[in-house]
Amino acid sequence: MPAPGGPPGSGEAHDGEDRGGLWAAFGGLTTRGRSFLAAGVAATACAYVLGQEDLLRVGLLLAVLPVVCVVVLHLTRHRVTGSRRLTPARVPASAEARVSLRVDNVSRLPTGLLMLQDRVPYVLGPRPRFVLDRMEPGGRREVSYRVRADLRGRYPLGPLQLRLTDPFGMCELTRGFSAYDTLTVVPRVDRLPPVRLGGEAAGHGDGRYRVLALAGEDDVIPRGYRHGDDLRRVHWRSTARYGELMVRREERPRRAHCTVLLDTRAVAYEGAGPGSPFEWAVSGAASVASHLMERGFTVRLLTDTGSALPGHDAASGGYASSSPDPSGAAGLMLDALAVIDHSEGTGLSPAHDALLGTGGEGLLVAFLGDLDESQAALAARMRPRGGTAVAFVLPTATWSGAPEGDPAHHEADERLRVLRDAGWTALPVAPGTALPDLWRLAGAPGPAGGPYGAGPYGVPGAALADGYGAGGYDTATAPGAAADGTAADPARAAAAGGGATGSGAPGGGAGGRA
Repeated sequence: MPAPGGPPGSGEAHDGEDRGGLWAAFGGLTTRGRSFLAAGVAATACAYVLGQEDLLRVGLLLAVLPVVCVVVLHLTRHRVTGSRRLTPARVPASAEARVSLRVDNVSRLPTGLLMLQDRVPYVLGPRPRFVLDRMEPGGRREVSYRVRADLRGRYPLGPLQLRLTDPFGMCELTRGFSAYDTLTVVPRVDRLPPVRLGGEAAGHGDGRYRVLALAGEDDVIPRGYRHGDDLRRVHWRSTARYGELMVRREERPRRAHCTVLLDTRAVAYEGAGPGSPFEWAVSGAASVASHLMERGFTVRLLTDTGSALPGHDAASGGYASSSPDPSGAAGLMLDALAVIDHSEGTGLSPAHDALLGTGGEGLLVAFLGDLDESQAALAARMRPRGGTAVAFVLPTATWSGAPEGDPAHHEADERLRVLRDAGWTALPVAPGTALPDLWRLAGAPGPAGGPYGAGPYGVPGAALADGYGAGGYDTATAPGAAADGTAADPARAAAAGGGATGSGAPGGGAGGRA
């Protein structure tokens, strides 16, 4: 049973080890053993007073039997090993994990009856207990149980305890293992549909591939030939012009950036538990971050304190790359979210400064708690320059069950209006709302200044949210769209659901999905 983060291992308990000596072993007398001992002492005393030899023999037998059982059980040298296997070691909230226990008798003596108990936190359920029959030398027993947690976090499992008893049930001795495992319960991750997110102006997005040749063969920016270059990439016109062998430049890979902002301020949320607004926001941030990393983004998970969550590469500005192992990067992010808690901050200024420090470009998805007037204005200024900004706002008035007509609802609507006027796509979140529905709504077609803010076809333009940029980048075009981002057949493109606008339309750019 390894320490947290280690591979599955094993521990060993020695039944004969000295833990307080023989006198401490008498503390393991069972109710039956104490009853026999008390009855024996009482019978012996009565026999001495009454002069009854037969009663004296009975009393001595009753008193000596539990004592002999304690001595024999204490002096018998048992060597028992135990191991635990946790499958899986990381589970989403409200999911189950299986814990398998294995006990081996590695001594030359058979064991008596073994009672096995594993220590688990109360939030995972009652402590599992098992009764194992007598194990022969070299014998093995395997048992398993399930655990489930509705709250995210890290929970220690263990140490494992063994209780050995004598054949008469007079005494029990407890032996424990020192190692333990850790169950990580991460936020629930919802499967999100691919949608189009608006707000990226043409030429300002982070594209997966930066295209250096945009308008055809004549606009190629060549470079000198290097040993090993494919001869099929030789640009003969430039070779004739410069008098040396020139080749076309290869596409330079770049990944789209996204920042997921999670508001953790304690003053912005009310309530606790699985159905609280804070847990909804944490689960939403985990879902969006995992979804975008699968779509090819490099994702930075930022909190209101202005710091990126652990597990990110500081050299890349706090962004977690989806390469080479997206599940590994997403796993680190989920592990960090598993233990995130409320912050003591009262404002979003540190997050605002952190966003400005990285240039403020790319996609921004924010999960915000209750906002006052000043914090709403500050959040409005966080919108990336010419980029996409989507906010999921969890107002206290909605989650506290305030009646309709309460001024708090009007104030919450005003905060949303401030965000939308600044170009955000702002959506209120009510209890019981599914994130996939809101995510689909965030990418629904609509004009700028619509019910939720800038739509994917409104000002400042259509943006790609699947790792592809807008104009100036080689993008995956919608059906019916040309490779340079213009719609070859607008009617066909619209019918195909691509929604790509012509390059001459306001906010034109190639469509994409997130």
